[in-house]
Amino acid sequence: MLLNRLAKHHGLCADDLSRLSSVPAAEVRAVLDGAPPGASLLRRLAPVFQLEAEDLYVIAAAALPLEMTPLDPRAGTTVARLAWHAARLPRDQRYQLRRLAQSLPQERRTQPDPEPRAHLQYPPGPGGLLMRLLANRNLGWLAGAQTFLTLTGRYWSAATYGQVGHGCIELTPDLLADYAIVLGIRADDLAALTGVKLQDRTAPPSEVAVDVTGLIWDVRRLTLDQIQHLRDTAKSTS
Repeated sequence: MLLNRLAKHHGLCADDLSRLSSVPAAEVRAVLDGAPPGASLLRRLAPVFQLEAEDLYVIAAAALPLEMTPLDPRAGTTVARLAWHAARLPRDQRYQLRRLAQSLPQERRTQPDPEPRAHLQYPPGPGGLLMRLLANRNLGWLAGAQTFLTLTGRYWSAATYGQVGHGCIELTPDLLADYAIVLGIRADDLAALTGVKLQDRTAPPSEVAVDVTGLIWDVRRLTLDQIQHLRDTAKSTS
């Protein structure tokens, strides 16, 4: 199970995780042995692994509660354009943009979370995990491809990323490193989860990438109109 793999990568046993998360050791041990994790355990373990709770849900193959899913599934390409403009801002303006995003009120969901289209439902496997983590940021095939280009300088077609998710294209070390940059998750953690060995010298994400991936996370619970406002703000100052 991936949680067990992640724990081993961090050199943490059940007793360690219990101490760090204040979850009973017996409960942690059961989950590491394959029992379905509860919501409370996932929320408490996430900071231990330096992950967002929503991402740990995905890693554990647990259903995300509605209040933890991206708010507006129409916003993907707008998020990608926001990222493009934000990446061109000086550091202080990127900081101000993030502060603005964090200050916006989060609207209540008025519609049920739509069922993903068939081509966005991925089988178990490394590529499927990465694409589900990407979807956690409201990035699908096209918006994901655009964001990869912005943050890594490399572009594959949208369909190619979809094929990675469906296991039709090999997940290479270089591609895994690109996913780490776009997701804002440590490359070594993704390597442990996917079983893909990183190259000896995997470059860390740039300061711009760190800021922009943080912004992408900041807006996942905002409406399309709010994200468009942020995009326009970034565009006017870039």
